[in-house]
Amino acid sequence: MTEEPAVSGWHVRPLAQESTVVCESPDPARVFCYSPGICRLPSGRLVATMDFGGPGAKDLPGPDGAPWQRDHQSRFFTSDDGGATWQLRAVRPLLHARPFVAGGRVYVLGHRGDLRVCRSDDDGESWSETVQLTDGQNWHQAPCNVWYANGCVYLVMERRLPRGIRAWGVGELAPVLMRARLDADLTRRENWTFASELAFLDVVDQEKLDWFGAPFYPCPYPTGADADGVKGRDCAPMGWLETNVVQFADPKHYWYDPTGRTFHLWMRSHTGGAGLACVAKAVELGDEPGTGEIRTELETVPSGRHALFVPCPGGQMKFHILHDGQTGLFWLLSTQATDSMTRATLLPPDRYNLPNNERRRLQLHFSRNCVDWCFAGLVAVGEVERASRHYASMAIDGEDLVVLSRSGDARAATAHNGNLITFHRVRDFRQLAY
Repeated sequence: MTEEPAVSGWHVRPLAQESTVVCESPDPARVFCYSPGICRLPSGRLVATMDFGGPGAKDLPGPDGAPWQRDHQSRFFTSDDGGATWQLRAVRPLLHARPFVAGGRVYVLGHRGDLRVCRSDDDGESWSETVQLTDGQNWHQAPCNVWYANGCVYLVMERRLPRGIRAWGVGELAPVLMRARLDADLTRRENWTFASELAFLDVVDQEKLDWFGAPFYPCPYPTGADADGVKGRDCAPMGWLETNVVQFADPKHYWYDPTGRTFHLWMRSHTGGAGLACVAKAVELGDEPGTGEIRTELETVPSGRHALFVPCPGGQMKFHILHDGQTGLFWLLSTQATDSMTRATLLPPDRYNLPNNERRRLQLHFSRNCVDWCFAGLVAVGEVERASRHYASMAIDGEDLVVLSRSGDARAATAHNGNLITFHRVRDFRQLAY
């Protein structure tokens, strides 16, 4: 266990500053730790996934000891002692993989261009080879949440559609809600239903937006531009990405659907600013919940206006939403921005990209409706700028939240390209609600 010295003099102590290193880069300058995903199995075992990337990833040894010779290497781990120790179980050619349970089996879904999935029938001890679910497509998505309803599992992957962007292509991403029966074999494409596709560029003309400061910097299609003319601090055209899925069960909620067929997609918002998420919805068209085609569209408010943007602390970075069935509360794990209004020309050299791209403070909030968020506490803070605590995933383990963070220390290449995957435990998390 490690504890960083950065918070030793604070009056407010982080909830889970101590951590266990699940995985560490063998070469922090060339091999980076990405995409932490975590789930708890009914047996109590924890399953964690991550991937190595960067220019040195292809030189890592594969399962047979030979050089990997691929850009990313996804690793699957298990823990039977609450996260104190971890065992490597498999290495697979996946990016953005996430673990989840369905029908007594454990799956890991990710992509390598096309969507790919692995399955374990023995609680994560052994794993199938990857099975390709799509053909000739370009997918994206960080390990966000998984939703269970109607005897089905629901999750979102994002397909990049050709819209002409010649920069970071988040304006071309279409969040695609995927549905499958819990008792089906989810390594078979015919057992999945994919929602219709709606890219950000299909619904938003950023040149016509006004009144709420987005985009924050000039970022013209198709290339974007450097913020304040500072080379390397580029702002791509606006977009959405890294999608979570939720449902509202409270009949008082404006977006409650009594038929149970509506799912809401909560997404990181790329505007150059901070504190906003994007929202859309996916509606099942069958006679019963869990059946029929799924249509993706924008949500509206009582005035009839579209509700593309919603307040979200940390919405400028990848976040994770978890619903607690015991209390009905939603929990939000996200990155805290403290100086997004600092001029790009005045940022310190070790700050990554835009002013809103601060990455070392991991925070926790709770909400009854996914719009009004109450602060529960800081989870963990890195000791220096490049010691990130970000892009985290979480799961409920009894009375605790278990958190897997994309992290770094002083050896990390950048705040974005960290060298650690760390495990944290927020104890008695329900006691943080008020």
